[in-house]
Amino acid sequence: MIFKLETGFVLKKFLELKHSLLCALYFLIIAGLILPGGYAFAQEDTPQGPVYIVQDGDSLWNIALRFGVSLEDLQAANNITNAGQLTLNTPLVIPGLEGVNGVLTTSRVPLGENLRSLSRRYQIPSETLIRLNHLTSPGEIYAGANLILPVQETAAGPTRRTVLAPGQSLLELAVLNGTSTWELANTSSLESRWLALPGDVLHYPGGAAPGEEQPAGSSGENFNDSPGALPSLITGISLSPTPLVQGQAAFIRIDAPPGLQLEGSLAGYDLHFFPDEGGYVAMQGIHAMAEPGMYPLAISGTLSAEDGSASFSFSQNVFVTSGDYVYDPVLTVSPETIDPSITQPEDAQWLALVQEYTPEKMWDGVFAAPVPPEFAECWPSRFGSRRAYNGSEYRYFHTGLDFCGGVGTEIYAPADGVVVFAGPLTVRGNATMIDHGWGVYTGYMHQEEILVEPGDRVKAGQVIGLVGATGRVTGPHLHWEIFVGGVQVDPMEWLEQVFP
Repeated sequence: MIFKLETGFVLKKFLELKHSLLCALYFLIIAGLILPGGYAFAQEDTPQGPVYIVQDGDSLWNIALRFGVSLEDLQAANNITNAGQLTLNTPLVIPGLEGVNGVLTTSRVPLGENLRSLSRRYQIPSETLIRLNHLTSPGEIYAGANLILPVQETAAGPTRRTVLAPGQSLLELAVLNGTSTWELANTSSLESRWLALPGDVLHYPGGAAPGEEQPAGSSGENFNDSPGALPSLITGISLSPTPLVQGQAAFIRIDAPPGLQLEGSLAGYDLHFFPDEGGYVAMQGIHAMAEPGMYPLAISGTLSAEDGSASFSFSQNVFVTSGDYVYDPVLTVSPETIDPSITQPEDAQWLALVQEYTPEKMWDGVFAAPVPPEFAECWPSRFGSRRAYNGSEYRYFHTGLDFCGGVGTEIYAPADGVVVFAGPLTVRGNATMIDHGWGVYTGYMHQEEILVEPGDRVKAGQVIGLVGATGRVTGPHLHWEIFVGGVQVDPMEWLEQVFP
């Protein structure tokens, strides 16, 4: 009897437990089939291949843009019919990367990196980066580009950089830096210890983790905060504006100690670096008619003898965007002022004046307007506007900023400098050119009278001439130009900002 009671009790409890388990299982099945935001996948429809986890602020359109796929392909790969239906933490399959698995993310390529240094930064083989990013040439790794990366569970540890000098072996370099050839080769992703070339920037474990002090005597830094394709003496590199703009000046700053010899080029123009507050600065104007697109930035240099007298070189593409300049109405001027037999020699003479790079920086702060206050914000024509003369095509552009002013209105020096030209020209009329140092010049055209001579050192606010209507004009005004690195740039920028 007792046995029967116990058996019945057990059976009753078993049936209750079975009912509870079935309910729980049913709940789990339902919960497993319904994903956040209404995304439903049967087991066989679980995302396969590389996926991206939706983050706060994402839209389907910007995800497609970041991963270089079409919106339609992204929708089709994920069975999405409504592009506006996107929920935080949803996994999205990224099409076009068959055979690749795992979670992906994107990161902006900073200045100072190339394919090799990025491989070392993230400890990812170059071949993987090439495939993930559909790269066909190293030039596609431009500053500001989106880089597709696999999500890593652990970030690469802090590293230190060093440069292999000519005639130096990997063993010698390892000993000098207190590491081993194996660590140099492994961290730098060298398949063989014999593949390191002179000038190559190599990496090895060391330095401090973010937020910690560096070891005594260490030149190390957190790799993720440093320009990985440049030697360790260069702790930072910046370019502004980004992207570069037609008709504006580009400013490159390199943070490094004294004694570094630097040179370079940007968009086909030679760069000249000058010491400035714990680093070096180079400035270069981007031509107002330059085609928007990619242009190479190249930097090379020589380290001091105490750093092994090693030379290095670096190249990375940067993007130039349109200045969105307007088209002026067709102008009618004296035929001789657009005659190539006159304009070409004069243009060459004018440009020859701005090719010298005076090492003294003579200006300080923003430039002042070169006219009296009542005309300082009166601009009949702005810089960069596209122009046509006497029925020609729009193959010209306005090379400066025009200020209002009647004949005899005073013209002021906008900053300290030295006069390098003062005289009459056919197209520019009575003209003056002032050197402000570091490759920065200002020009003044169509004057009624010139009040300075070549060699004069002028001060900001000094009267240097009078407004007129000489040369190629349709009325009296001051045409004011600013050259940076031998190229005219928008003077308005210099009236509003401190450069560099």
